[in-house]
Amino acid sequence: MIGERLKTAMNDQVRNELESYYIYLSMAAWLHSRSLDGMAHWMRCQAHEEMVHAMKFFDHIIDRGGKVILQDLRQIKTDWTSSLEIWEDTLAHEQFISGKINDLTSIAREEKDYAAEPMLAWFSKEQIEEEATAGKVLDQIKMAGTHQGGIMFLDRELGARAFPPGSPIDPVAYAQAT
Repeated sequence: MIGERLKTAMNDQVRNELESYYIYLSMAAWLHSRSLDGMAHWMRCQAHEEMVHAMKFFDHIIDRGGKVILQDLRQIKTDWTSSLEIWEDTLAHEQFISGKINDLTSIAREEKDYAAEPMLAWFSKEQIEEEATAGKVLDQIKMAGTHQGGIMFLDRELGARAFPPGSPIDPVAYAQAT
């Protein structure tokens, strides 16, 4: 059985992950509008991953005898001045999520909820990867500066990220489903 405090915090994390999904789709929309389709593709893949993260918390709560309570999502940012600003926001957001995972881990430890620790350890490791990737792309955009060729090269590289099979955010997958 999951404790009340951890259950409440995990329900909050379901909201955080769903907001992450929405944030990355908003970034994808902005990038598509600037013909940075590779970066937009990367953000769509990231949005898919965030939905999976939300469902991991969702299922953990249910599997532990708790009730999932979906919360309203906050209005998010929909406009940026540049791809640089998008990647700055991406890194800042991943750092925010890392802090939330750390908070959950602290609550689990305070409540001696050892059953939650393997999942939270997975998320901690995942956040290291998320921050490292966002930081690397941000660094590369800064190196490219105003050199549009560098941005276009990075855009093409980021467009190579693969969707998980059957992702509802993958245009190829949903075109085949109709």
